[in-house]
Amino acid sequence: MGFFKRNAKPDSAPTQGCDAEGLSTLLLQGEDMIDQLARAHMSWGLGSADRWGLDQRTGTITWTFPDKTATAQAQILGSWSPTASSWQWAWANDSILPELSQDACTVRDWAAAHGHDALAAQQVEADEQMAGTLAALAVRITKATGFYRGVGATSIVMITFGPVTLVAQDGSTSTFTIDIE
Repeated sequence: MGFFKRNAKPDSAPTQGCDAEGLSTLLLQGEDMIDQLARAHMSWGLGSADRWGLDQRTGTITWTFPDKTATAQAQILGSWSPTASSWQWAWANDSILPELSQDACTVRDWAAAHGHDALAAQQVEADEQMAGTLAALAVRITKATGFYRGVGATSIVMITFGPVTLVAQDGSTSTFTIDIE
């Protein structure tokens, strides 16, 4: 399922006749945001934790390192299943608490308001590239300040997060914040 074509004239069918060029621009911006966020968050260790976990009751994602922990309030955008080749938005997944799917709802509502009905489908056929496309669009639409691909046993969960609190072994704390405007 292609929402647009990057190097050709936009295909209006997947976007129901809406501005596919604008959607392509949002995608490029979203991909750039993910790259910039990854580089910035690497400064405190994102991507190198020994383990990670997400507590749905508190909405907190935690990364554990040998010398510290990092926590942040999180939202689940959706999940990609490599074996099923599918993407499911968090708002359509009964195993995700509604409080953790607010960013996904923002994308759904934005898509409906802008005539991009394909972005509001509960589940779509998706390879890794399409899952990345959906995540990048969601990061851009929500203006996320953090993005994490949480690898699980059967799927990869796409997560946005806010300011990160770092707690060192000695108990000292610091906060890592990014402003998007």
